[in-house]
Amino acid sequence: MSVVSNPVVVMKRYEMKYLLDPDQTEYFKKSVEPYMKIDKFGLTSIASLYYDTPNFRLIRTSVEKPLFKEKIRLRSYGIATDSSPVFLELKRKAYGIVYKRRVQSTIPLVKKFFDGEGDICAGGQINREITTFRDYYETLVPACLIVYDRVAYFQPDGDLRLTIDHSPRYRSEDLTLKKNMEGNLLLPEGWTILEVKVQQAVPLWLSSILDKGRIYKGSFSKYGEAYRQQLLKIK
Repeated sequence: MSVVSNPVVVMKRYEMKYLLDPDQTEYFKKSVEPYMKIDKFGLTSIASLYYDTPNFRLIRTSVEKPLFKEKIRLRSYGIATDSSPVFLELKRKAYGIVYKRRVQSTIPLVKKFFDGEGDICAGGQINREITTFRDYYETLVPACLIVYDRVAYFQPDGDLRLTIDHSPRYRSEDLTLKKNMEGNLLLPEGWTILEVKVQQAVPLWLSSILDKGRIYKGSFSKYGEAYRQQLLKIK
């Protein structure tokens, strides 16, 4: 099996999620302008194809909120083709810390990988972790497509990263990254998902903005909510 020779990404950080109504979204955007910059990509449509066992073992475990949970997904930025780059991500969360392993590939190579035909990248620790994950769960198939329109912010002189996801949506049919970016809304119209991603402590200025806006940390999984809304109905 041939592989794509692109960088492997390893991430370790804290991630906190907040659900914002339309007024809170506008307040937060204006409040962070003095501290954060929008990245060069601006508003970007992102699609994540989640793989699971035929009986949804991964998401069933995740929604029980264990101290350790894991998932695997294939991500594209915009509609993908067989030759465009996609990113296979193994994401684990333990005791509030998120660990992510990510490799760049293509849709045909990822399909071969999940069919058991070789490695996903050219050796190394990350390849072993992702391959061990696949082999442990034995059969992993496309289970749910999550789509959203994201604006990402970065701190010029720090490690803080913020993302605001607009119109998060899902579908449980047409599970492909190559068709379109349509789906059923996960939240009421105009609501967004704020994610705060940091390797150290949240800065005081950000805590103050969240407090003044009455924006409170919660627990929200896009795949988990899609499972609750739709997949439970079709089992």
